[in-house]
Amino acid sequence: MAGNYLPAVELTGSGRPVFLPGEIECSLLSSVDLESEENLNFPRFKSGLLILTTHRLLWLPDTAATTTTTYAAVAVPLAAIIHIFSPKKSLKSMFATPRVRFQVSVSPDGRVAENLGSGSKSMVITLVMRGKNDCDAFLSKFWEAWRGRAWESQASGSTGGESRDGSTVGGVRTAMMAGVSGILRKEQEMWESTDKSLQEAFQDLNALMSKAKEMVMLAEKMRLKLLSGSNIQTSATNDEEMGSKQEMQDWLLSVGIASPVTKESAGALYHQQLSRQLADFVKIPLERAGGMINLIDIYCLFNRARGTELISPEDLLRACSIWEKFDVPVMLRKFDSGVRVIQNKSHSDEEVFARIKSLVLKPDALRNGISASDAAMILGIAPAMAKEHLLTAESKGLLCRDISPDGFRFYINLFQEIDPNDVYL
Repeated sequence: MAGNYLPAVELTGSGRPVFLPGEIECSLLSSVDLESEENLNFPRFKSGLLILTTHRLLWLPDTAATTTTTYAAVAVPLAAIIHIFSPKKSLKSMFATPRVRFQVSVSPDGRVAENLGSGSKSMVITLVMRGKNDCDAFLSKFWEAWRGRAWESQASGSTGGESRDGSTVGGVRTAMMAGVSGILRKEQEMWESTDKSLQEAFQDLNALMSKAKEMVMLAEKMRLKLLSGSNIQTSATNDEEMGSKQEMQDWLLSVGIASPVTKESAGALYHQQLSRQLADFVKIPLERAGGMINLIDIYCLFNRARGTELISPEDLLRACSIWEKFDVPVMLRKFDSGVRVIQNKSHSDEEVFARIKSLVLKPDALRNGISASDAAMILGIAPAMAKEHLLTAESKGLLCRDISPDGFRFYINLFQEIDPNDVYL
């Protein structure tokens, strides 16, 4: 029923919305109703999460709510908004639930849409803010996003470095409109533009903060082109070119997050939304690391991707601990030694133990044992992580160790049938 009036929103595996190219998150509000007082057939979206972006007004259902009727995530394009009504200040409004009303254009069949022309109808939609939200602050950002008309900057042919207001968002969105075949022809031009932007960025701190976002968007644009180019032009490139593209793609994948969750935009929902965004971000690093990665490594990768919007170690740890409340495919694990790691829920220690066992049964390993470095080379992980796996295998009775001035050496346990808890041993 909701799809008859508002376009649906695609969600990630963690429940975060999938943003459009160049779309930036501006504000989040909890416990918000979406309704239309003049259209009785319009569905009433109850107590959901409202996300204001530069392109859309997103409404997401509350996953923790236990209602019998649930609606899918929907969006109101800012381009479809005709007018935003100013709230009426009165003594009665001070004690009433805050409401924000805006007028949108609708098609003859009642769908909210943009660019319908002068013959289109209109409808008033109301946001009912039942949570502890700052209505005035949200309304100010709402006006700013609507007047900014960032969606028009995306469609225009202007470049980001030459925008009138210095905004770096619109230009990058325009660059994303280029065809895949243009990556080879314009590669030199891109790097020259990047070099120029970096030189301007280091003139002062304010310029650096502004240009950092441009670098993130530029990297995202190049990554998308490389991903598309690798699918379309595979047969037309040799191994050396493919290797070069793969290396550049791996580097760009970890350069930046286009719309990082911040305390300013998320408010009280900061750690909840940060946790969801982190769950989406760690998928690629986990795939490369074999399903498990050190928490310190994720902290460095995540902060590098966020650019200037850095987070503290406490924020990262708190975001990971919230995963237990969400249906996400990753989890936080703590080894007996105290080392914390992030791993896929599908990760199996038994598979790792089987590979370790095959390693320690080799003739050289039977004589000299294996070290954490040896296991790291076979498992394709960091030595510190390999050591944790070896110690875990030892606690399971699979291995035994020898401590010498050269460090730990692990051997196959030939007495696995002996019960270590037997008091008569």
